[in-house]
Amino acid sequence: MVMSSHSSFTPGDRRCLKDIEPRLFSDDGRPEQGGVVELYGPEGTGKTELLYHLICRCVLPKSAGGLELDVMFVDTDYSLDMFRLVSILDSRLNKALPKSSPSAGSDEEALLRSCLSRLLVVHCSSSAQLLLTLHFLENSFSSRPSLELLLIDSISAFYWLDRCEGGPSFSKQEEKLSKCSDLLSRLLRDYRITVFATCHSIRRVQTGLSSSASLSYSSDSDRSYLCRSWQRLVTHRLMCFRQEAANNTSDEAGSSIQQRIQQVFRVHCISSFSSSGSKPYKTNSFYVTDAGVEFTSV
Repeated sequence: MVMSSHSSFTPGDRRCLKDIEPRLFSDDGRPEQGGVVELYGPEGTGKTELLYHLICRCVLPKSAGGLELDVMFVDTDYSLDMFRLVSILDSRLNKALPKSSPSAGSDEEALLRSCLSRLLVVHCSSSAQLLLTLHFLENSFSSRPSLELLLIDSISAFYWLDRCEGGPSFSKQEEKLSKCSDLLSRLLRDYRITVFATCHSIRRVQTGLSSSASLSYSSDSDRSYLCRSWQRLVTHRLMCFRQEAANNTSDEAGSSIQQRIQQVFRVHCISSFSSSGSKPYKTNSFYVTDAGVEFTSV
């Protein structure tokens, strides 16, 4: 087990990521250093695509609208699609770079390599592996002040496995995730990183909801079922769901007008604190394109 020396790091070495994506959070409820954001919703509601969006936001150069920060991605669902991520990065670099330069192609390739060098990926297949991974990651957080963001996809991946292995004892069922949460709490305190983690809902949320009705499902379907240790860490929850909107569009050949269903995702942010003392909320919609997430409003 690798334990870090605190001499190489001070909390002031890290920047606050409150501006990582303003369209997700209210002005007075953005994540501060040590914040934990849970992206909650059923499968197919855009959670992983939002993580790709956040990765791009961090690793892209400032000239392309990025923050030039390092990101650690812990993949517990084995769902990380590197081809998809590279495609999004390439699209955004291609959009940001001038095309007139003769060396534009080689410059873009070099920038793409630079972006990918800021992304660290580790895979876990059990809660025990996740706990060991967090122990080993402490050395990375200590030695790399530019490592600002930890992404976990997903924190709920081993929920049912842990329940089976824990037997009839409720405390045994939650023991492993509780240990992970306690260790993560110390990492947040000592290294002031920001964490985004997806969590799959157990009950499926109904699709095709209107914007008003979609926010009224906050009874059983959005109730957190993970251990109390994890719940205490969460400072923001992004409730993710999908709705269908029919659009009239012409096909590429222009020969006819046809109905196309465009998948629209809605995300509702609940923050546990704000500078004004109230509990701020914010709702936004987005859809997914070849170039990644596109928000419908600012």
